[in-house]
Amino acid sequence: MSSTTVTPVLEALSLEQPSKEDGQGMYNLAKKTSLDLNSAYKYIMMAEYFSETCVVARENNEVVGFITGFIQPEHPDTVFVWQVGVDSSQRGKGVAYKMLDELLSRDAAKDVKYLEATITKDNVASQSLFKKLAKTEDTSFEVRETFPADVFPEEDGKAEYTYRIGPFWKK
Repeated sequence: MSSTTVTPVLEALSLEQPSKEDGQGMYNLAKKTSLDLNSAYKYIMMAEYFSETCVVARENNEVVGFITGFIQPEHPDTVFVWQVGVDSSQRGKGVAYKMLDELLSRDAAKDVKYLEATITKDNVASQSLFKKLAKTEDTSFEVRETFPADVFPEEDGKAEYTYRIGPFWKK
């Protein structure tokens, strides 16, 4: 597989594997959203070392969407999606779903049968995104509590529920 895959989405929007230089754009976008903000280093590292399982959406060379994810070492048939971020200018256009589709269509995901993500109960947008993926792919999803609120150091920590979608059958 080439180091960069470009998939046209809309006329001015493309989906690509990120490079380390995209880490800054991913970080800046995360700051503008309701996502938990990780360090800039995390985004740079994900773009550099996990580029095959991360996606950036660009418009006019600006990062307007991203997915950070990785294939779980203990479960090579499962890709874990850590974050999905979409700029407010792109919401409602299906960009998040298109990025998930791009991720699952890559050579790096050829053995992936399941997608997992952790989501809080109040994150309706992410719940809808992953339910749509399961419905469109005609596969199941299950939800289980993985990280109860009391494992987080903050008093206002929220429980995280794993959404497991699959199995996927490659076309």
